[in-house]
Amino acid sequence: MIYFPFSFTHFKKILTRLGFASILLCILAATAPTASAQEPDEVVRVDTTLVQLNVGVVDPQGRAITDLSRNDFAVYEDGVRQSINRFEPTQTPFSLVLLLDLSGSTLNFRPTLKQAALRFIDALVSDDRVAVISFNTKIETLTSFTSDRRKIFNAISIAEGKGNTELYKALMASLQQLKKETNRRKAIIVLSDGLDTEMRNLDRASASNAQTDQQAIASIKPEASASLTAVLDAADRQGVTIYPLALPSGDPKRLPIPDPKITAIYTSARARMQSLADRTGGRLSAINHLEDLGRLYAEVAADLRTLYSLAYQPNGSHTRGWRNIRIEVSRPELIARTRLGYFAR
Repeated sequence: MIYFPFSFTHFKKILTRLGFASILLCILAATAPTASAQEPDEVVRVDTTLVQLNVGVVDPQGRAITDLSRNDFAVYEDGVRQSINRFEPTQTPFSLVLLLDLSGSTLNFRPTLKQAALRFIDALVSDDRVAVISFNTKIETLTSFTSDRRKIFNAISIAEGKGNTELYKALMASLQQLKKETNRRKAIIVLSDGLDTEMRNLDRASASNAQTDQQAIASIKPEASASLTAVLDAADRQGVTIYPLALPSGDPKRLPIPDPKITAIYTSARARMQSLADRTGGRLSAINHLEDLGRLYAEVAADLRTLYSLAYQPNGSHTRGWRNIRIEVSRPELIARTRLGYFAR
């Protein structure tokens, strides 16, 4: 409440002389916070949420090591050792998004795609929760997260459609779904040729003046894509591992027409899929023959079963920018694999 030390009659005389607008400005000035109470413009805000990592460990022969404990791991961020706040062994269940490309380019091998996806579900453990999402011109959740295998099988069986490839919008939708899955390990298995329609159009414009394959490829900066960056940042925040299964229809080595622009578009699309795997600690599996699809799904399922999950609160630099992550294990002959780092914002 604002108190005026004069009578109402006096107040009316002031209004008459100065006008209501002037009085209002005076009131606002009197009640506004002082400059010293305002937040400085250059304050750097640091996200203090836990950094979550899925970590795979193998011996020199590439065999998975699944019997390690929290004390066997050391985590370093920019060279500074971090305290591990949470540790989940390899037996902990996952929440998985099975992301299926149902654009027009997959019509010819849709039965093979579905059969391979069903085999993947068979390879999971009973406590894993799965959501099935399809994408083409639209993005559709065929089943939300469930451990009910009948619902998952039915969702895969009814998956149909054709149209454009909205890959990165579908990845963002998958990450939004995974946000609701708390206190669980998380992953996305995405089957696609990687030829996102929006990015394809942007890449074509970037390479429009190129005369050779080399010029066209150099004209596109795949890692500079805003859509890719948004997906990677969102995956960083949740600790989601992404496993792209790259369909042969997107292989730049199999182009029927060796046009520089087309070569550059396909090369950039595959490079972005590689970035999805590298940045999140997953693995890109290139499908050379469709009959290999079932085997590759099974390999991804097996790989998931060998991942540990770690989380730590960063206690090093509070500056923005890229932060490197390094994992060491107590047995020096073992090799640990996780994402390379993250951007602090």
